[in-house]
Amino acid sequence: MLHVEADRPDERLDVAVARLCDISRAQAQRLIDEGLVVQNYKPRRKAGERLEGGEQLVVTVPAAVEAEPQPEAIPLDIIYEDEHMVVVNKPAGMAVHPGPGHSGRTLVNALLAHCPNLPGIGGVQRPGIVHRLDMDTSGLIIVAKDEKTHVRLSAQIKDHEVQKTYLALVEGRVELPEALIDAPIGRDPNNRQRMMVLGASAGSKHSREAQTQYRVRDYFEGYTLVEATLLTGRTHQIRVHFASIDHPIVGDQVYGRHAAGKQDLPVKLPRQFLHAYRLALLHPIDGHELSFEAPLPSDLQGVLRQLTPASKAGR
Repeated sequence: MLHVEADRPDERLDVAVARLCDISRAQAQRLIDEGLVVQNYKPRRKAGERLEGGEQLVVTVPAAVEAEPQPEAIPLDIIYEDEHMVVVNKPAGMAVHPGPGHSGRTLVNALLAHCPNLPGIGGVQRPGIVHRLDMDTSGLIIVAKDEKTHVRLSAQIKDHEVQKTYLALVEGRVELPEALIDAPIGRDPNNRQRMMVLGASAGSKHSREAQTQYRVRDYFEGYTLVEATLLTGRTHQIRVHFASIDHPIVGDQVYGRHAAGKQDLPVKLPRQFLHAYRLALLHPIDGHELSFEAPLPSDLQGVLRQLTPASKAGR
């Protein structure tokens, strides 16, 4: 139950409820229709009515009831597997777990079919999952196959003991051949779906420490291929950090120039050029060192073949 104040005169009721409760307008309209938006103990029933400003509203947002993911026979590119864990090379376009807009065909659905004992490990909705990759990011992801492994892998990740390294093609020439990007990250106050670098003035309440170590792998005309290692694990960290230094990841439709309609690659790239290519960790049960690599997928290799190396561009 949320207590909110309508602070914008002449705003539609459904628009105000959506904005103040951080929900979609369609959700706000449903709440109004169901009598769950109340003023002075009386439901307000007209989604399109205009507010005067200053109204005190009580909004009841029912808890979402999520369906339990179901097994689906989807092929997996398995890099490593034993009785405790599995390392998968996730393709771009596959979500890690079910969510809005992708209730099936996710990595979790495929894993449930591959590992019959996986349901419930670490939770019902995300069984076995200890870290994530964005849907349009390809590469390596670790999955726990039992509770003990899930707890220990989660602890390694929390303590930054799992080394996760990515390959990314960024726009422009990154002049420093290697450096540390040390900039706190938090949610964009104007768009809850985006993250952004927030300065110290924003306060620790709204941002968290974030560090990305990178080194240049290759230069192309107008682009740089970098190897980026996460020292922390914030949402969209690599994408936000490189955008913050004016070298956004090529094809990034949220933080890149692509979002503004500026995309001048010689070939069409339907997703961001970001690939989780190396993982290094200690085995969660016996403690021996593990290291895995997954080569760039064919779509990203194809992009590099179309670019002009910097040496041939007269640099």
